[in-house]
Amino acid sequence: MTNLETYNKIFRGIFRKADDELPGLKYRGIALWDSIGHMDLMSELEEAFDIRIDTQDVLAFTSYETGKEVLGKYGVAIE
Repeated sequence: MTNLETYNKIFRGIFRKADDELPGLKYRGIALWDSIGHMDLMSELEEAFDIRIDTQDVLAFTSYETGKEVLGKYGVAIE
C-alpha cells in the first residue's frame, strides 16, 4: 500500500468519506472532524507511519491538503 493509499484509508475510516470527497476536507468542516476526530486522526497517522507529530504540527494540520505537507516534514511523502 502506498503512503497516499494509507493516508486516504485513515481519512475514510475516521471521517466516513469516499476518496473523491477527501480533497478540500477541512478541520471543523464536517461534524466528525471535531477536536476528538482530529486527535483520532493524529493517533492513526502516527501509528501508520511510525512517527510522532509535535503539538505545533497537530495545530497546523487543518485540512486534507495541509496534512500532506505536515507529514512531509516527518519524511512521509504523500503523492
